[in-house]
Amino acid sequence: MLSFKNKVVWVTGSTTGIGKATIQAFAKLGANVVIHGFNDRKNGEDIAVQLEDAGTRVLLVDGDVTVKRDVEEIVGMIKDKFGRIDILVNNVGAFIKKANIEELEEEDWDRIMDVNLKSVFLVTKAALPLLKTGENSRIINITSGVVRTGGTKLDLAYTAAKGGVDAMTRALAKKLIDYNIQVNGVAPGLIDTPFHNSEVPLSTHEGILKNIPMQRAGLPEDIAGAVLFLASEHANYITGEIIEVSGGRRIS
Repeated sequence: MLSFKNKVVWVTGSTTGIGKATIQAFAKLGANVVIHGFNDRKNGEDIAVQLEDAGTRVLLVDGDVTVKRDVEEIVGMIKDKFGRIDILVNNVGAFIKKANIEELEEEDWDRIMDVNLKSVFLVTKAALPLLKTGENSRIINITSGVVRTGGTKLDLAYTAAKGGVDAMTRALAKKLIDYNIQVNGVAPGLIDTPFHNSEVPLSTHEGILKNIPMQRAGLPEDIAGAVLFLASEHANYITGEIIEVSGGRRIS
């Protein structure tokens, strides 16, 4: 059985969806966890109480990971409470706006890049000193299957940003192996979370579902399982890889 006893795990965007399932999975396996949200204090507090009641050491933080000052303040709080980070999961991401290139404004493009790509850079850079203190630290970036497929006609900026996350994952893997830090990614397919339902309800994805060999949308726990594997000792010889978790859509 996997164990992350006494490991310190920070999952960005962990008050809902994939991030929430991931932080709960790590806590269940013994980790100390950093729950992060932005203007979502109530959900964060509910998760924190649940995990603390089960015996988990928890730090709840709030901040905009597209803002350097916010990120550095969060990292300072983690350092004060835990002294290190063993596992960082860069999970924050959002469509922001779905539009054809003709209707996509520059400010929309910039915000999509900030949330989905710049945040990974800012968080990783700020967390690096604490990651270096671990014996075999891990970074897992949540990217997307749209990088391979090109997404829909309305996903240009999001797809480009996630393509940047893929490239950054591989580049960081080369650099950070010098510090014994492994960097990998997980690329979700269609997952049943508020992320999809808030912008494009799953009920509108009938055509996509027909092209998924497993004939269903994924669950947040499906992505959490891949993250746990990459963070575990079973992935000690894996770095610079992107695992697609899409119900077999890659072969459809």
